[in-house]
Amino acid sequence: MFTKIEQTQYPPSQHTLLWDGDCGFCKFWKTRWEQKTKGVIFFETYQKAASNFPDIPLKEFKKASRLIEKDGRIYSGPDSAYRSMWHAGTKYHHELYQSNSFFRKFSDHTYNHIAKNRNLYFKVTKLLFGNNPLKLRPYWLLYIFIILAIIFL
Repeated sequence: MFTKIEQTQYPPSQHTLLWDGDCGFCKFWKTRWEQKTKGVIFFETYQKAASNFPDIPLKEFKKASRLIEKDGRIYSGPDSAYRSMWHAGTKYHHELYQSNSFFRKFSDHTYNHIAKNRNLYFKVTKLLFGNNPLKLRPYWLLYIFIILAIIFL
């Protein structure tokens, strides 16, 4: 499980989301979030930028994405995604994560499970949404239609 780190003594000059540059699943969703946040957040791999934050252990960057804001606050794992979307105008999930312990625990557990099985979930992502994160294809609707057709035939 990733460790939640609250603050860094080395705040970046702009909100920065650090992600795993060696992870296809991470790159797919990072590309999607980058489009949605429209330049409000700078996206960088932890492989390139971890040394800028010497008070955060490298092993923690390997476990989860980190959104580090200009004031030094850090949002980890699923909350890094929720807070990124908060900056894009989607407030609900971040606020729910902050206020609801069940949602927070569920999100953390789910995030941890996906992080430990990234290759599998990258395949599932491409199967359900296609290969292009900027033009998601709802293939899962086709699969549901096929299953329903088989059941009713």
